[in-house]
Amino acid sequence: MTLVVPGPRTSRPVRTVAGALGSRRLPRMATVLTGAGIALVPWMVVLAKTLPASTEVSHWSTAWVGLDALLAVGLTGTGVLVRRGDPRAAQAAAAAGAVLVVDAWFDVMMAAPGAEFGVALGLALVAELPMAALCAYIALRPRP
Repeated sequence: MTLVVPGPRTSRPVRTVAGALGSRRLPRMATVLTGAGIALVPWMVVLAKTLPASTEVSHWSTAWVGLDALLAVGLTGTGVLVRRGDPRAAQAAAAAGAVLVVDAWFDVMMAAPGAEFGVALGLALVAELPMAALCAYIALRPRP
C-alpha cells in the first residue's frame, strides 16, 4: 500500500508501516515489542535491588555533551522541517520530545541536593518539559 503525502517541495510516495513491512509481520512485531516491555518489569525489580546507590562514572562530561548534541540536532532538525512544512517533522518532533523527557529526568535525578537540584527541577519544569509538550503537539497534530 502506498500513501502519497504531498509536500511543499515534493510529492513522493511514502509507504505506511503496514505497506513497508507487510501486514502479516505486524502482529508478530507487536507481540515481540509487547513481550519485551513486559519482560522489563522484573528486570527493573532486579536493578532496583542490586544497583549501588552511587557510583563513579568515566566519561561523564562526554555523556552529557553527547545527549545535549542529540537534543540540538533533534530540535534544530524539527524546526527546519516544520518551517518547510515537511511531514517528516512529526517523526523528528517525536524523537526530540522523547530525548527532552529523558534529559529532564536525568538532570533532576543526577542533581546534588540543594541549589543544584532546584536548578535542575526548575529547568525541567520551565524549559525541557514544555518543549517536550510542544514536540508532542507537533508529532500528534492532525495533518491535512
